[in-house]
Amino acid sequence: MTTQTITAAASGTWELGDRTVHRVGFGAMRVLRRAVELGVNHIDTAAFYFSPLRSANELINRALAPYPDDLVITTKVGPGRDPSGRWLPHATPEQLRGQVEENLRQLGRDHLDVVNLRIVGTDSIAERFGALAELRAAGLIRHLGLSNVRPHHLAEARTIAPVVCVQNMYGMGASPEQKEFLRICGEQRIAFVPFYSIAGPGREGGATADDSREVHAIARAHGVSTAQVRLAWALHQGPHVLVIPGTGDPGHLAQNVAAGALPLSADELTVLDALHHENA
Repeated sequence: MTTQTITAAASGTWELGDRTVHRVGFGAMRVLRRAVELGVNHIDTAAFYFSPLRSANELINRALAPYPDDLVITTKVGPGRDPSGRWLPHATPEQLRGQVEENLRQLGRDHLDVVNLRIVGTDSIAERFGALAELRAAGLIRHLGLSNVRPHHLAEARTIAPVVCVQNMYGMGASPEQKEFLRICGEQRIAFVPFYSIAGPGREGGATADDSREVHAIARAHGVSTAQVRLAWALHQGPHVLVIPGTGDPGHLAQNVAAGALPLSADELTVLDALHHENA
C-alpha cells in the first residue's frame, strides 16, 4: 500500500455542524503545513498545549494563516495553566470566557469553529456549558462539543445547546461502556473523536509495543504499520468517527493519513473486534 499519493480525502467526510471535514484529522502541534498539503482540514488544538516558547495555537497561526476556507480548527477549554505554567484542571464559567478569548487571540480569529468543554469528574456541567452556549449565541463560537465525558454529560449538554462532537479516549481495548457511548453518538449524528486511538494504554508514550500477533499479521498482509491498522480499525467503528493522530514525523504523518484508505476486510475486522472485546 503506497502512502505517497493518498490524501485525507480517502478517509471520507463528516458534517461537523455546518462544516465538512475529512475523517482523518490532525492533533496539533507539529508538521502542520505538510498535514494541510495532504488534505487534512480538521486540526485539534488547545491554548493549554504549549512549549516554553509558544502555544500550539500560536504555531498554527504562524504556519497556516491566512487559513484555508475549508480548514476547521477544534479547540478545548476547561483546563488551563496559570502564568507560571502550573496546571489548573477546572475553570469557572468566567474563566471559560477568558479561555475562549485567549484562543481567539492566539489563533488570530474572530470566531472559533468548534470549542470542546473538557472536564474531569462526573459533576454537572450545566453552568460551564451554559457559559459557552452564551458565547456561541454571541457569535464567538460556531459549534460546541465535549471532551472526556460520560453519556449523562452529553444528555445534560444537549438540553442547553447543540453538541456536534464528543472527544473521548478510545481504541482497541476500550470497555463495552466506551463502545456503547460511541454507538449513542452515532445514533444522534454526533461526531465521535477518539484520542489515543494509536497509543492505546500507552497514551502520551506512543503506540503500544505489545500489539498481538493478529494485528501484526494484518499489518504485514497490507504492507502497513500496526499503527495504521489501529487507525483504520477506529475509522471502521462508524462513519461518525473522526481520528486526530498527532506526530512530529513527516513519514508517520503520511502513514496516518493513508490509514484512511486502508480496506480492512470483514474477516479482518472480526479478528480485530474479537481482540477488542477480549481486552475490554
